[in-house]
Amino acid sequence: MKLNFQKGNGLLPVIIQDYNTGKVLMLGFMNESAWEKTLKTGLVHFYSRTKKKLWLKGETSGHFLKVKEILVDCDEDTLLIKVEPQGPVCHEGYFTCFYRIFENGKLRIVEKRLFKPEDLYGKGA
Repeated sequence: MKLNFQKGNGLLPVIIQDYNTGKVLMLGFMNESAWEKTLKTGLVHFYSRTKKKLWLKGETSGHFLKVKEILVDCDEDTLLIKVEPQGPVCHEGYFTCFYRIFENGKLRIVEKRLFKPEDLYGKGA
């Protein structure tokens, strides 16, 4: 099987889901190098569109994503990776990046913040 990296200009969207709870944790992007490193190490790697480089999720925080199962969509251009998270996933300090709900025209935080980003990543985080 060959994934279709060309359709997304070299990147595949990757949905990250908690293997045990089914909760969606985040969305990221992989290029072919990130895909190969993820397969080789069993830890999720992404391609940062902002920094234009490969990164291992958890390399700074220690909150790695251990791969448990990988599903590929019908067009072979999107991945769903079920993981065992080693701590909070969101760089804002929440367990999931989807910590807000939109209701009645407003955003409301529905999760408890587990750490302050500046404590983990330093000032300017």
